[in-house]
Amino acid sequence: MEQPTASTDLAVLPEKNAGYGTLEYWQQRYTQEPDTVFDWFKTYADLKPLLGQHMRKDALILMLGCGNSTLSGDMYDDGYESIVNVDYSDVVIAQMRQRCQHQPHMTWEVMDVRALALASGTVDVALDKGTLDALMCEQGDVWDPSPEMCANVARAVDEVDRVLAPAGKFIWITFGQPHFRRRHLERASWSIAVERLNDGGFDYFVYIMTKH
Repeated sequence: MEQPTASTDLAVLPEKNAGYGTLEYWQQRYTQEPDTVFDWFKTYADLKPLLGQHMRKDALILMLGCGNSTLSGDMYDDGYESIVNVDYSDVVIAQMRQRCQHQPHMTWEVMDVRALALASGTVDVALDKGTLDALMCEQGDVWDPSPEMCANVARAVDEVDRVLAPAGKFIWITFGQPHFRRRHLERASWSIAVERLNDGGFDYFVYIMTKH
C-alpha cells in the first residue's frame, strides 16, 4: 500500500487563522488531501522520552482531535495499543480507519472534544497536540480573548476533566506560553505542571494535568 505523504500544499491553508476552529474547514481539507498526513508541532520521535515518563504502555489513551497525524500509529507500533482516536471530522475518521486497519486494537470515533461520548472516569491519559490551539484561533487580542472562545475551550477542558480516571493525566503539547494558556486549564480537580521542549529552535510547551 502506498504510504501517505506529508501535507505541504499551501492552497489548503485557511484564509484566516480562525478557520482552523471550524468543522467546515477540516472537512474540506481532508477531502482535498485524502492521502496525506499532517503533524502539529512535534512527532512521536520528538515526544517519546517525555511521554514515556508520564504513561504506561497499557494505559487507555484518548487522542483528542486526532486528525491524520502519525502520532497514534507511531505510538501503537511502540507498544501503546489502547488508543481511542476522536475527531469531529467524519471524513478523516473514515480515512484513518482504512489507513490503520493493520493496527486493530485502537479505535477511530467521530466525536467532538467538547461533547465526548465516553463514560466519566474511564481514561488514563488524554493527549492533545494542537486541538485546543485550533479552538483558540480567532481574530481577537490574545491578551483579552473573547468570552465565546473561552467558553468553547472550557467545554473541551471540562470534558477531559470528566472522563479522566483518578490519577489520570491530560497532556497538552502546544506553542502557547503559560501566561496565555494556563488560565484555560485551572481546575480544582487536578494539579498543573509545565515542561518546555526546545530542539534548538522554537519553544514548545507541555502542560501536564494530573487528577487528584
